[in-house]
Amino acid sequence: MATLASASAPGPVPVGAAVPRVPIPAKGVDYRNKIVLAPMVRSGELPSRLLALKYGADLVWGPETVDRSLIGAERRVNPRNGTIEFTRMPSNGGRPNKPTKESVIYRIDPAREKGRLIFQLGTANPELAVAAARVVADDVSGIDLNSGCPKPFSTSGGMGAALLRTPDLLVCILETLVKEVGEPYQIGISVKIRILSNPEETEALVSRLVKTGITALTVHCRTTPMRPREAAIRDQLPMITSICHQAGVACVMNGDVTSRDQGLALMKEYSVDGAMIATSAENNSSCFRTKEDGGLAPWREVVYEYLRFCIESENRLGNTKYLLNMLIPGKDKEFKDTKLSKTYLDICRGLKFDDLLPAAAGLDQILGLDDKWEAPHVTSTPTQSEPDTPAQSEPKSKAVQNAMESETARAAGGGAVRTKAPLPAVHGGGPIRRSSAPQPAKVTQVDAEQPAVEAPIPAAQTEAPSQVTV
Repeated sequence: MATLASASAPGPVPVGAAVPRVPIPAKGVDYRNKIVLAPMVRSGELPSRLLALKYGADLVWGPETVDRSLIGAERRVNPRNGTIEFTRMPSNGGRPNKPTKESVIYRIDPAREKGRLIFQLGTANPELAVAAARVVADDVSGIDLNSGCPKPFSTSGGMGAALLRTPDLLVCILETLVKEVGEPYQIGISVKIRILSNPEETEALVSRLVKTGITALTVHCRTTPMRPREAAIRDQLPMITSICHQAGVACVMNGDVTSRDQGLALMKEYSVDGAMIATSAENNSSCFRTKEDGGLAPWREVVYEYLRFCIESENRLGNTKYLLNMLIPGKDKEFKDTKLSKTYLDICRGLKFDDLLPAAAGLDQILGLDDKWEAPHVTSTPTQSEPDTPAQSEPKSKAVQNAMESETARAAGGGAVRTKAPLPAVHGGGPIRRSSAPQPAKVTQVDAEQPAVEAPIPAAQTEAPSQVTV
């Protein structure tokens, strides 16, 4: 490991003495007394963050985004739901003949995440760090530097936990971000690290970091080689907390925090200012609720809310299914059905979330998934004189028709749960226009106008695979 500047940890703050605090920027947040959502691989996209906030998370970290992927991205407001999207055209790996689709690099809900979203940045270069941070600085409440990811895709580029081996560079990046982003944009700069195997080295590193102008430091209580199955090591926490408090910097702990109640207890035991939840939030985001407020909710309730947020946010289907595979118990039939589903319509049908079917069908069309809808069952065989009946040639029409059928109509039929067998056509046999499919639920009204019903369906979008970690 690179030589660290020697530093002696200051003693604990005397009882009764005022604990110093660095000023909180006008557009920043105070990290004290908070239970927060950790930045996680693929699990920190907008729907997951909204789900955590619904169940009581005080702050949410987005997934780590690598500097170069964000630099040059275009900021736009989605007129259908009011979300802010940072997009760019992919390079297609140098294959000019491959059709290009615009990629959504990062998505923000400016209403529901206002004052509660921390953007985590992956970088190993001060100049690139500043260029990337400036792209999102006006839309977030803080920029967090990832110095704790142990995954090779991050450390091989000198980012993540690799920065722990280059403390001079780590300090330089933080000081540059504070001066060129934090101060002009009036938001806080923070850093997330791991403990080092030698406590003296951790002590020396933290002593340098708190002098860079950061407002908070999160410590994952595992060393870089450790994996989640290994228990967190908390014996260095008192020393780290003491150094942070002497400098007026908030200290947040991470590692084996499973619920709000446990996080609050650990905060009291170790005198830390906040606690960060990771894996437990992937399995059931209602872990942010205290037992007094209801504790863990049934998985079907959580999955319903998650799917609702996914549809509203126009989340990429692959990312949605990734988290559903963790939210739905593996022993349940719904787990297998969801895993095999190719569209939002199929997922909502399989889970019997009938009220979400119209919005799911609309989102499938926006994302270009409607061609994957399953064709309805055909009860008769065409004759040579009738080679192409509407029942065979228009499976999409049937799918949209079934999705749009109202709760009242189902009740009139005896309240039976819908199956995938088609009902008689009610639109006179003609095709249903693509533009007549229901639109996803609106999130926030913005200055952009809603598209007319007869307007063309927007071009399909894809999101770049999340380059994130904890």
